[in-house]
Amino acid sequence: MKKLTKYIAIFIAAISLSSCGYNSMVTSQEAATGQWANVESSYQRRADLIPNLVATVKGYAGHEKETLTEVINARAKATSVTIDASKLDANSIAKFQEAQQGLTGALNKLMVVAERYPDLKASQQFIGLQSQLEGTENRINVERNRFNNMVIEYNTMIRKFPKNITANIFSFEKMEYFKADPSASKAPEVKF
Repeated sequence: MKKLTKYIAIFIAAISLSSCGYNSMVTSQEAATGQWANVESSYQRRADLIPNLVATVKGYAGHEKETLTEVINARAKATSVTIDASKLDANSIAKFQEAQQGLTGALNKLMVVAERYPDLKASQQFIGLQSQLEGTENRINVERNRFNNMVIEYNTMIRKFPKNITANIFSFEKMEYFKADPSASKAPEVKF
């Protein structure tokens, strides 16, 4: 009889936990964490395109060594920064974003170099790589927006009553959003 009472108590506890939103919080948290992986994947795609882009430009603009070296170094720095998706706090996201912003700046300089070489701009290989890079930048933006939307859902869920009680009991922490880099508000200056 005691075993039956024990099993009934466990069953009732399991049902009450699921009705308090524990399972939906786990699902929402995992969705946001998984979406962060998509953000990183999009940035990785951009990093993977860069060696081909640099090699193409190098063939046309060999004396632009400083810009090409800067792009290669920025790519190395950007790909070396990794974040544990289970610990997405403001500091780790800012560190990741800083490395990516350095790469973005270096790529902007590379595109300015490309403008100086009409033959390069007409090269089908360069046009194709440039198009892939633009598409990748769009994907990055889409994935960041999806990540932020999932974080909104998760953060809202853990703050609403009665789920906030369950969130506090099981230490569900608020997740940080991917925010724009403060320097992104200034348009890049292009000089010829």
